[in-house]
Amino acid sequence: MNRRRSTLVGAAVAGVLSLALLTPGGGPALAQTADAVPARTTTAATAASAAPAKDGFRTTKTVDRTFVDDAQGTPVTRGSYDFTVSADHTTDLRGRERVNVSWTGAPPSGGRASNPFGENGMFQEYPVVVMQCRGTDDPSLPAAKRLRPETCWTSTYGQRSQIAESPNSALWTADRYATAADKEQLSGVDKIPADICKNAVQDGLMTHVTPFVTGAGKTYYGCDASSMPPEAAVGAAFPPSEIAAFTDEDGKGSVDFEVRSSTENESLGCKRGVACSIVVIPITGLSCGAPADGTMTPLDKACRKFGVFPSGSSNFARDGVDAAVAPSLWWAPSNWRNRVSIPISFGLPPGACDVLDPRAPVGFSGSELMAQAALQWAPAYCLDKKRFKFQLNQMPDQTGWNLMQTGESPAAFVSAPHEANGPDPVGYAPTAVTGFSIGYVVDRPDNAGEATNLKLNARLIAKLLSQSYAGSSLGAGHEGMEKNPWSIQADPEFIKLNPGLSQRATEAGATLLSLSNSSDIIGQLTEYLAQDADATAFLAGKADPWGMKVNPSYKGISIPAAEWPLLDTFEPKTSDPCRNANPGVYLSQIAAPVTTLRKVADALIDSWPNVQTRCEGDLSSVTGWKVGRVERQSYGARFMLGLVSLGDADRFGLRSAALRTNANSYVAPTGTSLAKAVGVARQKKGDKLGPFVMSQKALVAAKGAYPGTQVVYTVARTHGMDKSEAKTVGSFIRIATTEGQRIGRGNGELPEGYLPLRKTGATAALWRAAQDAATAIEAQKSVGDKGPGGGTDKAPDPSSGSPGDTPKTDGAGKGAPGAKPPADGDVVTAQTEAASSTTALSMLPALLIIGLVAAVASLVTRLMALYRRTAR
Repeated sequence: MNRRRSTLVGAAVAGVLSLALLTPGGGPALAQTADAVPARTTTAATAASAAPAKDGFRTTKTVDRTFVDDAQGTPVTRGSYDFTVSADHTTDLRGRERVNVSWTGAPPSGGRASNPFGENGMFQEYPVVVMQCRGTDDPSLPAAKRLRPETCWTSTYGQRSQIAESPNSALWTADRYATAADKEQLSGVDKIPADICKNAVQDGLMTHVTPFVTGAGKTYYGCDASSMPPEAAVGAAFPPSEIAAFTDEDGKGSVDFEVRSSTENESLGCKRGVACSIVVIPITGLSCGAPADGTMTPLDKACRKFGVFPSGSSNFARDGVDAAVAPSLWWAPSNWRNRVSIPISFGLPPGACDVLDPRAPVGFSGSELMAQAALQWAPAYCLDKKRFKFQLNQMPDQTGWNLMQTGESPAAFVSAPHEANGPDPVGYAPTAVTGFSIGYVVDRPDNAGEATNLKLNARLIAKLLSQSYAGSSLGAGHEGMEKNPWSIQADPEFIKLNPGLSQRATEAGATLLSLSNSSDIIGQLTEYLAQDADATAFLAGKADPWGMKVNPSYKGISIPAAEWPLLDTFEPKTSDPCRNANPGVYLSQIAAPVTTLRKVADALIDSWPNVQTRCEGDLSSVTGWKVGRVERQSYGARFMLGLVSLGDADRFGLRSAALRTNANSYVAPTGTSLAKAVGVARQKKGDKLGPFVMSQKALVAAKGAYPGTQVVYTVARTHGMDKSEAKTVGSFIRIATTEGQRIGRGNGELPEGYLPLRKTGATAALWRAAQDAATAIEAQKSVGDKGPGGGTDKAPDPSSGSPGDTPKTDGAGKGAPGAKPPADGDVVTAQTEAASSTTALSMLPALLIIGLVAAVASLVTRLMALYRRTAR
């Protein structure tokens, strides 16, 4: 079945920022069923042949290439294809979310680029161009809202305009479907203002301009860099998302296409209520009209070329290609008519609740693991005036716990037991089952696509965290590490587990991009290391079988720990004037941990390591040099590993490594593996309001359980709270664990990346414990009173429960069709009503002005700056 994506917005700043203000970003793909969460390993072949998901897309279109070679205008078909396009999801999208687009029936690509994104993909033959456009092909729409080349986004003018070309190379004028206007010296626009693109029109030369028209109606002529929209500026915040993608020898291909909302690309202007599309154009070759005088001219011959590169070949040198089969003329009539447009819709913008609901928010503080769920839950509260305005104040788990204990926050989200530091007892209400993964982007050698089945064991992760890879010749001078590999790619242990990958060492391959602050996630990850004999022996100083030893600075480090320290102090001796002017701890510059998992996800999306070792001249500096972040990695040579949440991994289309468990098994995050992990959870006997403990020793021993599984709890005091506040927390728990567990992409639903809580089956004990905790929190009995009963000491095995209630999976651990959501009678609304879609739709006009609310944007900026200063 097709992979499904969640509408999960990545986490943003901690502190006082509400969930509604989180900046959006678009996994393992987590199936939208009761058995959510499969690793992202579907191949192009399987994706293209599978039936689309319920909010997906699939269509077949016959496309062709024809030549007219005689005066009678008889077309001769030179290529015909049944082109089938599929998309795994299309609705309620968020900025930077990735949609898997796949196809069959296209001509195989030749002259493949080393980087097919943006202008780098222009020197190819027979690619499939995928881009985002405003408008759709719906004929019922007004002309201004329909799809046209002028509303399609490209990052450079060279992808949309042909400036001052020789008449013999102006192939668009030979297009069979070209109009008389297309054959004028200047086409695409009637005229260009005198102060714009002064060299575009020259005597004896041909120019075609495809201007870009913004959502606000402004025209950018796109005939040089200065006449492009601001988001297309050199050094723009986001790399190109449009791609000239490869088609394999069997006619199949796929891409994970990143959509951009108006937050990321205001000029394109795609947001809720604005019709937009992903446009897929198979470059099958220009269809060519009859020669003007019956004689083949150089122009006519150039139009009829079939390419110079064999199928499957590469063109890393950017040698010349036959323009007739290249992507630079995607806008030409015979290419444009072959397009397949996939209508897409965007979810509520991140500031919707703050704009639509003036009430003071009720902030729950804590775990970033809740960011994606809370984003979809928040509108179901703020759009219903009978409910309170819920927000997530994201911050380290321990900080959230402390605020809850002192009464500064009514409740907190944590994903591990915490020691009480106040006089009042606390109830743990299981609210979400999710976890972390080691996300990765790894390219196979020879431009062969991405690696899809990475394996890691605890010792390899320990090597990465302990800064035990030298990084480069600079780190090779580190005492005790002289013989260590420079990075994991060159580590024989990694090579044995993951054969066929590049063994070229890189600084980015010497680290796992991780968190700089305290987190329950780090606690569980380091507990995973602590239960492994090989990892603990390595950290204690024992060499691995190939002779690699731990960085002496980390020898004997105590684990598990909620925060991973940077202990190394080595500063390399070098003749490099830049490094001598900017001395620093080299391996810590490579590690460069960050404050949120969302930042890790962004780095993986962009293939941009946070490694801070780039040295370059800087005339503004006192020393004349500066050190900063390395450049984005080149497509085809990417290698990055980072700690991410399962919610972020799903939202942004990130792959997740399989982790070693018992008997040399490797388990990836899937619905089945999360359910198996829940099956080993234990609640302390006699403590019906306490947390469920999943020891790593038990997880690793359990067959098929994923070690990164975590239960996120809503924790609140069961004594000492204001009654009204306690009722609010109890209401949240009941709503979140009933209607909030319905898998979906809409308001109030549970996004992918989470295993739903159910009354029966694997999560039954967690569900009952949540209701018990809600009751105790609402009751606020005195410390000596007996708490409520209920719950069990052990979560049932995932195979238990009636078939209708047990999460269903296919053989790959993905959610199977027909998985049963909670019945209507199961929903407990705690004296509140669900926010109806009618309510949300009635407020749609107000949503359209959200992007213009400057005050909100200013507040976000200031609070983010405040949090960063605090985090440092």
